[in-house]
Amino acid sequence: MALGPRLDLRQSQSLVMTPQLQQAIKLLALSNLEIETFIGEAIEANPLLELGTAANEVPVPDADELRRTTLESSPIDQLIGEGRAADDRPLDIDPTTLDRDRDTGDFEFAGEIRSIGSGEGLTIDERSGADDTLAEHLHAQVGAVAADAATAFIAHAIVDQLDETGYLPLPLREVADYLGVAPAAAEAALAVVQSLDPTGVGARSLAECLALQAREADRYDPCMARLIDNLDLLARGELARLKRMCGVDDEDFADMLAELRAYDPKPGLKFSPGGGEAVVPDILIRPRADGGWDIALNQATLPRLIINRSYYIELRGACPDKTSRGWLSEKLADANWLVKALDQRQRTILKVAAEIVKQQDGFFRHGVSQLRPLTLRTVADAIAMHESTVSRVTSNKYLNCDRGTFELKYFFTSGVSSSDGESTVSAEAVKASIRQLIEAEDPRAILSDDALVDLLRDKGFDLARRTVAKYREAIGLGSSVQRRRQKALAGIR
Repeated sequence: MALGPRLDLRQSQSLVMTPQLQQAIKLLALSNLEIETFIGEAIEANPLLELGTAANEVPVPDADELRRTTLESSPIDQLIGEGRAADDRPLDIDPTTLDRDRDTGDFEFAGEIRSIGSGEGLTIDERSGADDTLAEHLHAQVGAVAADAATAFIAHAIVDQLDETGYLPLPLREVADYLGVAPAAAEAALAVVQSLDPTGVGARSLAECLALQAREADRYDPCMARLIDNLDLLARGELARLKRMCGVDDEDFADMLAELRAYDPKPGLKFSPGGGEAVVPDILIRPRADGGWDIALNQATLPRLIINRSYYIELRGACPDKTSRGWLSEKLADANWLVKALDQRQRTILKVAAEIVKQQDGFFRHGVSQLRPLTLRTVADAIAMHESTVSRVTSNKYLNCDRGTFELKYFFTSGVSSSDGESTVSAEAVKASIRQLIEAEDPRAILSDDALVDLLRDKGFDLARRTVAKYREAIGLGSSVQRRRQKALAGIR
């Protein structure tokens, strides 16, 4: 066999992501507000693009065609209609749809340290975002918990020294020396502060903050204690070593980590400004007289992009050379592609939203108790799209209906087996039932998680106690101990 260089011709197929295709995929994941920013940048870069108005609109894809479609599935025939104006009704933000990221990643905090007796704290402007500041919230509880006036006095002084995250950044002995009290009295007062709501305030370290929350949730067993005492190993990713130290199997260790991440490492921040930002919906849904639904994109946050063809003709006539004409033709092609890409984005969003409304029709008519288990694949198969496309469409987008404003991801929920074992119900429906039971409980007979398990079983939900506890914590409801304390304080007020 001869060895030497030679030329071979081969045919092969490969999928190439062109820049246009990559940008079209990116557009799907953007919200209407982000699209508005994107269009502004595109107009600055392309002289042929401008925002459409009634005076200078040119023939582009029909607006009704962009925002309307018809579903032939009973009982919601002709599901999508013209829609209503964005300002028909004020936004109704449902706080249960807003999730808070509690995982700090590196388990580090940077709280502001204030001097004893300095009188410096958060300014009025800094606190204007919340109804009550953390200090005000804690001061209101001290009197009902402290055993005597002296302990209450010290507890109030400690509250004044907490940073915005709820931590005590100063050594307790320094607080005791400044107040002229015994260290034991300061310790007793700190215990009072640490018993207040929100759980975890008054902690002097992250480990103490998490331990307080674990005790409150009745999860502070020896295994959890070892996990919290070795957060440095968790931060370094030495999970195998940590699991051996805790003496648990893989499943229990995963549950412990999930519980730990569910705790709030900065409990005081819920009273800091910036937590009440309004969510602007991308999709508007209203009921129709014939029993269907009007579904429309929120035009208030979705500007219309058009191509100024008369300006293109004017520029082309003034182009003296081939290079200039080539550049202008490239800008026209880019503008045409962008208008088509935005057109396709609107069609895709409305198609996905229509299928979600069709699948979750019971929710929009009767509430969360009728929310069905739903997956991205179910929607993707129904509308003949790829699952990844549906995932991008439902990212960072909100839907407004008569029941409030919800993230599109909210409608994709896991299923929970019913007690008959023959059907499944949405996890959100279970959470709604837990909330309903807790809100209706007698303040003198607070329901434990075991009692909730029995009551939910009567409703047809077969759940373990651990699952009930996770769902309860996921919707922001405290343990029976926390609720008993909160309702007792409410009764005093």
